[in-house]
Amino acid sequence: MPWNPEVYNQFKDIRFAPFFDLADLIEGENGMKAVDLGCGTGEQTALLSEKFPDATFLGIDASAEMLARSASLETGRLRFEQVSTEDLLNRKEQWDLIFSNAALQWSDDHATLFPKIISKLNPGGRLAIQMPYQPGNLLNRILRDLAAEEPFRTDLDGWNLTSSVLTLDEYARLLFENGIENINIFQKVYPIVAEDHGTLYNFISGSALIPYLEKLTHQQQEIFTNEFRKRIARAFPKLPALYSFKRILMYGRKSTAG
Repeated sequence: MPWNPEVYNQFKDIRFAPFFDLADLIEGENGMKAVDLGCGTGEQTALLSEKFPDATFLGIDASAEMLARSASLETGRLRFEQVSTEDLLNRKEQWDLIFSNAALQWSDDHATLFPKIISKLNPGGRLAIQMPYQPGNLLNRILRDLAAEEPFRTDLDGWNLTSSVLTLDEYARLLFENGIENINIFQKVYPIVAEDHGTLYNFISGSALIPYLEKLTHQQQEIFTNEFRKRIARAFPKLPALYSFKRILMYGRKSTAG
């Protein structure tokens, strides 16, 4: 089941708010060579390129479905490529800005990944990353708990999505130990006000629910999603409901020493 940009963009305003918060942290300079890891449809990369008109940008994503919309956004300074973050990091390229908004939570082993990302920054280069704090978000916890129970555990062959997202302390240490200075890292709540339980289900169905459904038959998907909807309703008995969606934002600059 591929990513569906139509479903994902139903919550465009909510998903763009942390992008703008992250972009506001960036101190640009002339001639930056920048990359956006996990650029999705490319709309945010295009906005970032407008914010820094002297920079060149590459937006990458592993999803052909998401990137299908990006071709019309390309300019002389902005291009897109279908490639995973991990494959890009294996190239011999350095960057002045590495940006990633709501993408790296899908990559494994952040204790190894983040030092590798930082190693691709030029001295003085900027690192700007935002991710949902999956371990602390209620809908993610409900989803993981459901998948761990029968019959779904058997249907999924024991698979469950284990979040690779670390704590603020762990990210601060990784950035510091790998040469990032002027570290600014924090967690922020982006509230979602839902008039009905379907809104909450639709929000997560465009992201974290996808890998579960990919592993289930059509009949299993129907049973799984019906139970998931029931548990969302139990977790939010009063409507309208406020969902405190937590995200981690981080920014810093690579040391020029050495």
